[in-house]
Amino acid sequence: MIRVLVADDEPLIRAGIRMILTSADDIDVVAEAADGREALELARAHAVDVVLLDIQMPVMDGLTALTELPRAAPGARALILTTFGERENVLRAVTAGGAGFLLKDTAPTELIQAVRAAASGNAFLSPAATRHIVDSLAAGPASTRGEAARRRLAGLTAREREVLALLGEGLSNADAGARLHMSEATVKTYVSRILAKLGCENRVQAALLARDAEL
Repeated sequence: MIRVLVADDEPLIRAGIRMILTSADDIDVVAEAADGREALELARAHAVDVVLLDIQMPVMDGLTALTELPRAAPGARALILTTFGERENVLRAVTAGGAGFLLKDTAPTELIQAVRAAASGNAFLSPAATRHIVDSLAAGPASTRGEAARRRLAGLTAREREVLALLGEGLSNADAGARLHMSEATVKTYVSRILAKLGCENRVQAALLARDAEL
């Protein structure tokens, strides 16, 4: 059973997430928190596997809680809940290394998939969240970012660059596989190899490099 903690300062959102997750036979919502500090305390007390963290919370925000989670609950994985319009916080969330990023209007089935992926040690990024994050972070000194990104991509094979370009579009493994006439499992292998070569912690970081390099 996957033990989940839901942290959001809005009771209705917490209740909705609980209802969705507990509809799955393998997920149990063991605690709810209204702020980041409470989330850390409950994550430690309940030995949770996955923490769903809202970015904007009182007392301690979700991003601060994310950086402190490994000390409070070693082994727990964090999924970040975000909304459109939180551009200033997105980069911190990406670089802090969350296990996944979800928009608050994500489909219930996708939320369940994200929790399962995080619990199994995989990253989960919905295509919608990926596009939102990449677009939010696209502003800046493009020439400098582009040169640095192209240098980092120099060691990729042609096929790896094709897969990376589709990550930059926010495609899922299944959709990328359909585009490239590969199985989803093969794409997943390519993605893992790409992340390792580029030193990226998650798909969003790789997608940003793809956009900066103008793949």
